[in-house]
Amino acid sequence: MVSTYVSYLSVARNLGASLSSVASQATVARDSSYYKENIGKVTTVDEFMGDYKLYSYAMKAYGLEDMTYAKAFMKKVLESDLSDSSSFANSLSDGRYAEFAAAFKFSGETETAQSDAQRDSLLDAYEESFDTEADDIADQTDYFEENISSITSVDDLLSSSKLKNYVLTAFGLNTEYTSTSFLKSVLTSDLDDADSFVNQLDDDVYVNLAKAFNFNEDGSTDGDVMSEDQLSLVTSAYAVASATIASSETGEAYDTYFAAQLGNITSVDELMSDDKLVSYLRTAYGLTDSETDNFISAALKSADVADAIGLSELHDAFNFDEDGALADGDTAQTSEQTAATTAAFDENYQLLIANTDTEDAVDNYTTRIASVTSIDDFLVSNDDDNDDLPELWEMALRAYDIDPDSVSRSEVRKILESDPSDSKSYVNSLDDDRFVAFRKAFNFDSNGDVTVPLQAMSESVVDDYAAYYKQNKIRYLEGDELTEATDAADEEITYFREQMATITTASEFLADDRLVSFALEAKGLDPDDVTSDELEKMFSSDLDDEDSYVNKLDDNRFAELVGAFNFDQDGNISAEPTGTVQQRGDVLETIDAYVRLTLEDDQGDSNTGVRLALYFERKAPEISNAYDILGDSALFEFFTTTFNLSSYVSNMDVDKQAEMISNFIDIKDLSDPEKVDDLIKRFTAMYDMANGTGTTSTALSILTGSSTISADTLLAMAQLKSG
Repeated sequence: MVSTYVSYLSVARNLGASLSSVASQATVARDSSYYKENIGKVTTVDEFMGDYKLYSYAMKAYGLEDMTYAKAFMKKVLESDLSDSSSFANSLSDGRYAEFAAAFKFSGETETAQSDAQRDSLLDAYEESFDTEADDIADQTDYFEENISSITSVDDLLSSSKLKNYVLTAFGLNTEYTSTSFLKSVLTSDLDDADSFVNQLDDDVYVNLAKAFNFNEDGSTDGDVMSEDQLSLVTSAYAVASATIASSETGEAYDTYFAAQLGNITSVDELMSDDKLVSYLRTAYGLTDSETDNFISAALKSADVADAIGLSELHDAFNFDEDGALADGDTAQTSEQTAATTAAFDENYQLLIANTDTEDAVDNYTTRIASVTSIDDFLVSNDDDNDDLPELWEMALRAYDIDPDSVSRSEVRKILESDPSDSKSYVNSLDDDRFVAFRKAFNFDSNGDVTVPLQAMSESVVDDYAAYYKQNKIRYLEGDELTEATDAADEEITYFREQMATITTASEFLADDRLVSFALEAKGLDPDDVTSDELEKMFSSDLDDEDSYVNKLDDNRFAELVGAFNFDQDGNISAEPTGTVQQRGDVLETIDAYVRLTLEDDQGDSNTGVRLALYFERKAPEISNAYDILGDSALFEFFTTTFNLSSYVSNMDVDKQAEMISNFIDIKDLSDPEKVDDLIKRFTAMYDMANGTGTTSTALSILTGSSTISADTLLAMAQLKSG
C-alpha cells in the first residue's frame, strides 16, 4: 500500500495538473460555470441563500459545507460588519466565517457624488486655477507688449490671432464671432467724422476701441501704433476683463483703467456703457446688485434722486448735469474727486481680496458635496449663510477651465446625466475634453442619482488588499518589530488607497512599482518572482478565455490579481468587470477555492491523511498564532496527529493548549515551505502508524531522515506500481 506521504506528493508535486483535472470534471465544471454566470445577478443575502446551487457552492469553497443547513446562522455571518471587531463573524473563533463574509459585499459599495479622491482633485484644480489665471494674464500681456511695437498696419494686427484676441478681450468683445473685416472698418474709421463707420455704430465700446490705436483710414500708421497711455489702457482693460477673482494685481489694473478712461468720458451714457467703469464705481461706493444701473445713472444726473435712494456720495463725486452731460470746461471729475473715488475703491477692493480666499469656498464645497445625493442637490444654490460664496457647479466648472457663465444649469444637468464611456452621449458630442473631465469627476447615473465611483479597483477590494497586505507584513511579529512593521504597512496602505483612486489604465498601474509590489504582496506573491513583461501579459489576458496567458499559469493567484481590477482587455477602466456582491477577482477566488476543496475531498475519500496534509499545506502560510490552529478543527487534528497527542488535550484550558502548540511548533516556521514539508512528512508518518496505512518503516525513515531513498524516488516507485 502506498504511504500517505507519497500519495500526498503525487498531488502536491503536480498541483496545477491535479487542479485542472478536477476543474474539468463534468459536475465541477457545470457547477463552476453556473456560479460564474449567476453570482453577478444576486444583490441581497436572501437572493443568494435562496439559490441553493450558488449558496452551497460558496459554502463548500470556503470549507463550510457542513454548515450549509444553518441558514439563519450564516445570514448573520454574511450581514456582519467586518470593520467592527465585535461583529458576529469576527466574534467567532473559526476564521473561516470572517473569510467567507469578506468574499461578499452585500452591504454594497458606497454611493457618493464624489469620492474623496475625486473631490480633492477637483478642489486642487479649482485653487490652482487662480494661480494659472494670474500667470496666463501676465504671459498674454507680456506677449502683447513685446509684439505690438512691430505692428505697422491694421492688417498686421488682425492677422495675428493672439494680438487680435487680446484686444477683443480687453474691450469685452467676442473673440469667436467678431469678424475681421468689421474690426478693420472700426479701427480705420475717422473719429472726427460723424459719418465714419465707427461713429455710425453709435456704440461707445467700438469708439473706445478705435481710440486705442493710431491707424489711418488706409490702415497704415504714421508712427507708433499705440502711445504709452493707449497701451496702458488696453493692458489694464485686459487684466480687468480676464480676472475672475479679486487680487492686488487686478486692483492696480482697475485703478489704471479708471484713470486712463475717465478723461474720455463726456456724459453719463458714455460712462454707463463701460462695464469696467461701472464695476469700479460699484466697488468704490459699496453698491449692491439691488442698485441697478438705472439707479446709478439717475443718481449721477440728479442730486434729488441720489438723495432719495441714498447715493448722494456717488452723485457728488461727478460733475454731470441733469441731462447727464458736462458743462463747457468741466470734466467728469476733478483731480480731488478722482483721488477720493480711487481711495474708496482701493479700500473696498482690499476687503474683496480678503474675502476671495478660497478656503471658505473649499470648506463650503466639501461640506455641501458630502450631502449631495442627486444632480438636483448639486445644482441647488447656496443659502443665506454662504450666499457670497461661489456655487458648487461654478467651482467645478472653473476647476476644468470652463467659464461658468458660458454653461447653463440645464446644460450642466445634461452633461452630468450622460455617459462619458458612450461615444454618442451628450458630453462626448460636445467634442471638448474639458467637459468629459468635468463629467468624470462625478458619480451620477442617467437618472441623476448618485452611484458608486468607478475606480481601477473598487473601494471594497482596496479594503481587502489593505487587510491582506497588513496581515502578511505583521504576521509573527511582536514588540518594537510589530510597531515598526505596522507603521510601515499603514504608510503603504495610505499610498495604495490614494493612488488607486487616480489610476485609469493598467499601464498606469504597472508603471508604479510601489503599487505593483503592494498588490503582489497582498496576494502572498513575491514581486521578485515576476517580471514586468510577464505582468503586462497577465493584464492583457482575457480572463474569460481559459487558454489566455494568465489562465495558463500554474498559480491561480495571478488570475485572481488581474480579476481584482476593473480593467477591460485593452487595459482601460470599465464598469463591465465590477460585479455586484462579488467583484470579478472574488468570483475567481471562490471558484479556485471550490476546485481546491474538491481536490482535497476527493483525496480524502481514499485517504483522509492526504486531505489533511493538502489542507495544512494550503493554510500554513496564513497561520499567525497558535489560536488559528485551535480555531480550525482540521488544523488541530493535523497537529495532534503529527505529535501523537491524545484528543483529550482539547479539554485543557485554551491558553494552555495554545502554549502547548507553541512548544511543539515555531509558528514562524510555517512561512518556510521546507519546514512545512518537514511537518507534513512527520504528520503522514504518524498518520500511517496510527491508521495502519502505507509502509510504516518507510514513513519513519522519511521522518527521521535515515532513509537513503528520496521522496522523489518513492513517488516514482508509486507511479510505476499504479501503472
